Amino acid sequence: MDKEHVLVNKEIALLGHVRRTGRGFYITVSILVGLVLWGIYAYLTQYRTGLGVTGLSRQIFWGVYITNFVFFIGISHAGTFISAVLRVVKAEWRRPISRLSELTTVFILFFGVGSVLIDLGRPDRMLYAIRYAHFRSPLLWDVCSIATYLTVSSICLYLALIPDIALMRDVGWKKRQWLYEILSLGFTGTEKQWHRLDKAILYVSILVIPVMITVHTVVSYVFAMTIQPMWHSAIFGPYFVAGALFSGVAAVITIMAVIRKAYHLEDYLKPIHFYNLGTLLLAMTLLWFYFTLGEYVTTFYGNEPSEMAIFWSKLTGRYAPLFWTHVVLCFVIPFPILANPKTRTIKGTLIASISINIGMWLERFVIIVPTLTRQRVPIEQAIYFPTWVEWSILLGCLSLFSLLFTLFTKFFPIVPIWEIHEGRGKSIAEVKRRIESYLPGTES
Repeated sequence: MDKEHVLVNKEIALLGHVRRTGRGFYITVSILVGLVLWGIYAYLTQYRTGLGVTGLSRQIFWGVYITNFVFFIGISHAGTFISAVLRVVKAEWRRPISRLSELTTVFILFFGVGSVLIDLGRPDRMLYAIRYAHFRSPLLWDVCSIATYLTVSSICLYLALIPDIALMRDVGWKKRQWLYEILSLGFTGTEKQWHRLDKAILYVSILVIPVMITVHTVVSYVFAMTIQPMWHSAIFGPYFVAGALFSGVAAVITIMAVIRKAYHLEDYLKPIHFYNLGTLLLAMTLLWFYFTLGEYVTTFYGNEPSEMAIFWSKLTGRYAPLFWTHVVLCFVIPFPILANPKTRTIKGTLIASISINIGMWLERFVIIVPTLTRQRVPIEQAIYFPTWVEWSILLGCLSLFSLLFTLFTKFFPIVPIWEIHEGRGKSIAEVKRRIESYLPGTES
């Protein structure tokens, strides 16, 4: 296929949500704006009066906000994994979902960073990490790795957007043409430009993969580099990375289902995409269960008194309801759904994904809070209950993420037009040649 910059009739539907704005869009935006304003009000209440309006204390200094931080950073891994990894291995079915996953990565990273700033109480203290930088601190490793990850992921998203931006510049929308003219960087679809763009996207995709693994490994080091019971563990690095991919893939499936329904993209986000991602989610379910089992069996066998106090508080004590709820949500519910091909449908994978998203947030909470309730110094055991401020800020963050996603779809196609167009022609021939190259009885 000659990569001409033309909008074929088959892909005209992909611009429908950009060109037309219905009443549903305004209702959705209005609701999301209201929830965001409520979250802002809750944060301003905290900013004016201090962290005393939260359930945090001198002993339990990490709660919902740091749970959000680990959870949001984890979700960001799915975009890289689905887009970059599948692009590198030339999985053609990833084309319709690549932009959606990349966008998830970039947007959710801001909320991961924002959760830390909210937890500080005084956000200006974040500047201390730069002013008094000390590379012996895992906190500074976090700053460097997340900043690198956000930069590389943003470049990856933008590079893949350029052909569609140029396309929208050429279709003659006068109100926005100036914007598309700037963002397209003079892209006209010549053979030389396509060659450079393809190489750039491939190189950035390869680069972002090790950065992705490094990010959540470093996030785990914030806990594992301490000597707190049930944190000081060598398994935390791979455990957190596996959990990040687990929750991230589930989040992308959830977003896919919403986008598919809202913008009538049934012809592009097909059952096969949910089936394939459901298969990937099944593998991540088993991997997560393996790491979780390994973590708790090792702690039980070691029988170290300070760790066993936390261990039993999770399995049979105060935090047992949360612990067993997250096990049910992350394994008991999704595993039978995803393991059966007949239930690995759009509805089935969506149910499993929502269950996993809730369960993985609870898992991060159960990792963080119980350890902080038991200190080595002989003081009264602390109790942590999140307040309306913390829940409101979490709701505001999720609403703002949804709002940004919604507004993005009014400026750019959520399904990459040029990738679909390329897949219809060139990629079909490439896949055929690739299969023939390794089948016996054919010339290589």
